[in-house]
Amino acid sequence: MRRSAPTLALCLAVAGITGLTACTTPDTRPPPAPAGLTAQAGSATSVHVMWNAAAARDGVTGYQVFESDRLVRELPAEKTMVDITDLAPQTGYAFTVRAEDAAGNLSDPAPVTRVTTPAAKPEDRTAPTPPAATTARATGPRSARVTWTAATDDTGITAYDIYQGGVRIHTAGPGENATTLDVLRPDSVYTFTVRARDGADNSSPDGPAVDVTTPPASGDGPGTAPAEFAATASPGTVTLTWTAPDTGGETTEYELFVNGRPTTVIQFGSGAVPSGRAEHRITVTEPAGTVWAVKLRARLPDGNWGSFSAERRITLVA
Repeated sequence: MRRSAPTLALCLAVAGITGLTACTTPDTRPPPAPAGLTAQAGSATSVHVMWNAAAARDGVTGYQVFESDRLVRELPAEKTMVDITDLAPQTGYAFTVRAEDAAGNLSDPAPVTRVTTPAAKPEDRTAPTPPAATTARATGPRSARVTWTAATDDTGITAYDIYQGGVRIHTAGPGENATTLDVLRPDSVYTFTVRARDGADNSSPDGPAVDVTTPPASGDGPGTAPAEFAATASPGTVTLTWTAPDTGGETTEYELFVNGRPTTVIQFGSGAVPSGRAEHRITVTEPAGTVWAVKLRARLPDGNWGSFSAERRITLVA
């Protein structure tokens, strides 16, 4: 059942003007249903569910993922894919997604997508062969079409995973040999690889890498650099804080540079990914008085690293 805000209008007295009131009607208009919903079996016990991100004007703050009529996951607006696990082998499932806005209005469900998990192969330790050939072409400033040849496996392929920069950015079904990626950035070079996966979650080696350059686009689009970056030194610790960039998806990784060199990748686990202000503490063993110049950058949904934050210089303290 759709939840919505109360329909009673709210009236507030206008300060300083006797007898006048200002009335506002609560938002009761739901956002549009999510588009582009797909579901692919990743293994005998898991399904990868994906959909298109809502437009900024729709005011979506989160998504609810349903299997049949059962709510299985709630996600922030930044996340548009999820792996549903602990499923049964050789079982049919029906998934849909609803969008929610800040007023609590729920969209209509997206058109149901159905998927059947393959049979379990618990003793299968043999990975599929990699796709023998991969091609790709840009289809616009923010999209590309990737095509691959079929892989083989002794128990059957259940999915193809598309990687960019070592990061999985898309999953396609076992019968597919092409997909369109629409999480890219204009005027950028990408290197894509494809891996096959079987019902026991064995992944093949990468297929041949293929490069794509997206054309320029008008407008700058959202910035990718972490904003309002700050670094504070305290005895034995450096605390970093920043505002997560608008990357078009959930940002789980940040690469930290110290004195111009990459030193570590900061990773946020499931349920702990910051969508606003983020904080990370580093234990330091260098002597007091050591000067650090620190900056960081985010891993984008397309697998690339974004722009660097501002650089901050700090002096370590004992």
